[in-house]
Amino acid sequence: MGKHTVTSTIYVSDIKKFHDGNNFKSYEMLGCRVLNYRGKDGAVFCVWAPNATKVGVVGDFNNWKGSNHLMLPVKNSGLWWLFIEGIKDGDLYKYEIHTKDGRIVLKADPYAFYSEERPNTASIARRFPVYEWNDKEWLENRKNMNLFEKPINIYEIHFGSWRKKADGSFYSYREIADMLCSYIKEMGYTHVEILPLMEHPLDRSWGYQPTGFYSVTSRYGTPEDFMYFVDKLHQNGIGVIMDWVPGHFCKDEHGLYHFDGTPLYEYDDPALKENSYWGTANFNVAKPEVQCFLISNALFWFNIYHIDGLRSDAITNMIYLNEREGDYESKGAKETIEFLKKLNKTVFENTDNPLMIAEESSAFPLVTYPTYDGGLGFNYKWDMGWMNDTLKYMQKYPTERKSFHNLITFSLMYTYSENFILPLSHDEVVHGKRSLIDKMPGEYKEKFANLRLLFGYMMCHPGKKLLFMGGEFAHFIEWNFAKELDWFLLDYPMHKKMQDYVKVLNHFYLQNKALWKLDHDEKGFLWIDANNASQSIISFIRYSNTKEDFLVVICNFSNITYNEYKVGVPEADNYIEVLNSDMEKYGGNNILNEGSIKVLDESLHGKPCCINIKLPALSALIFKPLKENDEVR
Repeated sequence: MGKHTVTSTIYVSDIKKFHDGNNFKSYEMLGCRVLNYRGKDGAVFCVWAPNATKVGVVGDFNNWKGSNHLMLPVKNSGLWWLFIEGIKDGDLYKYEIHTKDGRIVLKADPYAFYSEERPNTASIARRFPVYEWNDKEWLENRKNMNLFEKPINIYEIHFGSWRKKADGSFYSYREIADMLCSYIKEMGYTHVEILPLMEHPLDRSWGYQPTGFYSVTSRYGTPEDFMYFVDKLHQNGIGVIMDWVPGHFCKDEHGLYHFDGTPLYEYDDPALKENSYWGTANFNVAKPEVQCFLISNALFWFNIYHIDGLRSDAITNMIYLNEREGDYESKGAKETIEFLKKLNKTVFENTDNPLMIAEESSAFPLVTYPTYDGGLGFNYKWDMGWMNDTLKYMQKYPTERKSFHNLITFSLMYTYSENFILPLSHDEVVHGKRSLIDKMPGEYKEKFANLRLLFGYMMCHPGKKLLFMGGEFAHFIEWNFAKELDWFLLDYPMHKKMQDYVKVLNHFYLQNKALWKLDHDEKGFLWIDANNASQSIISFIRYSNTKEDFLVVICNFSNITYNEYKVGVPEADNYIEVLNSDMEKYGGNNILNEGSIKVLDESLHGKPCCINIKLPALSALIFKPLKENDEVR
């Protein structure tokens, strides 16, 4: 990983690169650095505020009076600099900005490494976090890993509500590390994705309205504590993805908004400046200095905290801002597109094999194509179309589904146009949308059958996987950020059986290359029958990199059980059922296909032969050719 430099010197070359938009370690030049300067212990402060008339550093050390510590303007740079003797780790500070219109505002440091816990808003003087890492093996393996041909199964969490202490307080980064590692390994996930951990003032924003982009939130501990968290997961073979918000920021007075009395980080143009839906300000990504701030920030999380990926939030909003969707030629769209290309190009040039994931919900083309090939340069994109269509379909009563069959098959028309992750995320279980289990139609037991079917279909569909916490045990009420998950539900048999099913399904996914080796290659998927709308049944084959290694998948979205159902299959002597969502131990009716299933010499669905199976209602079944060493149930 990249090394960082602690110095009191500001180099002209670094300033020039900052104003040219090419200083990608701007956090080494700006902010607060606790160090020894000319034999004196203290801290150097540097801030970009080109339109301020005067800037002071304030804190407990000077009774919050900036006149005691006025900063020096760095000639023709818009930067202000000051060394203060005696400043030490843990001291609170802000910048006192004097504006051209005569106001005085107190601002947190945009480059602070640590901040006060809300509702307090001061920055905290900190050295670069120092930690003895033990994840060298993980990083070396990641460097040479072909992510596209590996299983990626992501467990998405909100740190403050996955679990809480008995008194309602938060677990720390260190405390939750062991619990989460154990759970993720047991359940068979490969990565954890965390809702934003950059400092933010309001819990109910879930971290998506940050003020401290370089400050890991103090709600759960210190920078070193978070390093321990990442290190612990890496030592247990688990990747860490963080949600990141490069498009906008909240307008709290102590934050970036009108930082020096003028629109500095945000657009000046009223049509582009604000996001009225979220009540936030949009970053002006056309400004070179703002580009440095954001690109340096992305690299900061990779370099300093060893994270494995960033999921960039609201990319669609960034591209279009307040313009009409599809208008790629608007001023905001053009500037954002060029910025995103620059961001991704820089991250991939300076980081070993990162995951750069876009939450992009429009039809904007080439999101996951490399920049040299005309793309935005992300390597993954959330498949919001698959998510919307699939959940819309699953919420229909089984008797209605025949009229909406295209919703469950349409994704295969475009699934190879980008590198997709299939997300069942936090956004789908809040704001009146209901939990996944509560979206499912039918009586109690049918809801669980539908959810097992959904998960089985998702796991077999091309693309990497993401599930928000609680979904794995059928959390019944909507997610509430202020409470921990209802873990007591595991005392109820159907919820425990759902968790057991997801565990088995996850590990089955990890063990079967056919479900991920050719995720982004058309050779990895073949329809058997996509058109059986009248019975609401689909069947397909997932291939590994050899024609002999494949799985046959049948999904019955109807509430009718078929004691005999024929499915065309490739030639083989016999088949075996390797997964059935209807097993009693998962909460089903235990309608199984036991023993060796003989192939019938009867062509069907364009295949040379077929098998005749029992097909339970609301079920996902997986078969494979029977091999000599296979255990037959």
